[in-house]
Amino acid sequence: MQRRSIPTRFGTLVVTEDAGAITHLHWGQDTLHQDKSALLDEAEAQLRAYDAGRLTQFTLPLRIGGSATLQAVCAEMSAIPFGDTVTYGDIATKLAIPAQVVGQACGQNPVPVIVPCHRVMGAKGLTGYSGAGGVETKVALLRHEGAAGLLI
Repeated sequence: MQRRSIPTRFGTLVVTEDAGAITHLHWGQDTLHQDKSALLDEAEAQLRAYDAGRLTQFTLPLRIGGSATLQAVCAEMSAIPFGDTVTYGDIATKLAIPAQVVGQACGQNPVPVIVPCHRVMGAKGLTGYSGAGGVETKVALLRHEGAAGLLI
């Protein structure tokens, strides 16, 4: 596995590559990783472009580990367009699973930001976020995407 630390306005994002696919993204400040690979170069370029407002859709090869349910929820989240939001219930209806299961899967998303779990809201609005900074980071990501009107 190789890692790359990428500073953004949302914090330092650490991207992990394994066998030609991005497998994890987390917030990290303790260790600076600068492994070299073409895929990590591309991940860094796309994350920097997203941060600068020049990228609205990631095109990185991903490998989502975990249960079939987690993979299905991540696929649904990946289909949410930049600047849009859906509810846990919307995804639950599409997948014929309980909304709570969708919420749990969002919290287990191994590649937040790239798989945009921040675009998933509760039925009554803003909910938690598993990334560093919690709800404040979720709000920052939604504002960055122009979805902040939903938060007022």
